[in-house]
Amino acid sequence: MGALLEIKNIETYYDLIYAIRGVSLSVAEGSITAILGNNGAGKTTILRTAMGLIDDQPDKGTIEFSGRRIDGTDTEKIVRMGISLVPEGREVFEELSIRENLMMGAYIRRDKKGVADDLDRVFGYFPILAERVNQWAGTLSGGEQQMLAIGRALMSRPKLLFLDEPSLGLSPLLVKEIFEIIKKINEEGVTILLVEQNARKALQVSNDALILENGRFVMKGKSSDLMEDENVKEFYMGVRSRESAKGYQRWKRKKVWR
Repeated sequence: MGALLEIKNIETYYDLIYAIRGVSLSVAEGSITAILGNNGAGKTTILRTAMGLIDDQPDKGTIEFSGRRIDGTDTEKIVRMGISLVPEGREVFEELSIRENLMMGAYIRRDKKGVADDLDRVFGYFPILAERVNQWAGTLSGGEQQMLAIGRALMSRPKLLFLDEPSLGLSPLLVKEIFEIIKKINEEGVTILLVEQNARKALQVSNDALILENGRFVMKGKSSDLMEDENVKEFYMGVRSRESAKGYQRWKRKKVWR
């Protein structure tokens, strides 16, 4: 399939400091593409720039969605075109109920039956939200709020879903559950651009991946290939090669005996 999202040579800055420089990426329709990197690398900035959430940015470059340029476009129009963002930290409306939060995600829509169908679809993904539909969002656990944030984004019926650190602060069991749902959402036709620090999970679920350091991509390729790359294993998944591990043990023994 062709590219649904094309980002070409964009540069974004905060005040006089560049957050991303010369960044280009392509997200194939129907795929999951992952952006990996440490805190401060610029991952969130890429998503916020593409969503039109940073005033007068990008400074350079172009962003195309479904063949149409969207750089410089208002965020609401971008949402109407078919992109939705699940922000880092969830940002649910704490004093609104689960139902009210989900309906906020559908504010651009007027097709009542379609909205009702999508509400049922979200409850199918996350049954616990259906059980607590009238509960205030602020009283939910972190994992439940993440489910709600994803559900709210899906209520706009996006073609492309941006996920910003969906595993942040969650227990290993909930991380596993969230990534299973991400895979299912993709299999049902939603293209996903995933920003994530959990490199292992992101590479397992995605088709393609890019690694961002200091505002620039330093590596990109098929996720299955990056999973086998020794540098990716060591620096992003905490897995040392045999030789690296031997060297570490020798160093450790020297430190102990000193």
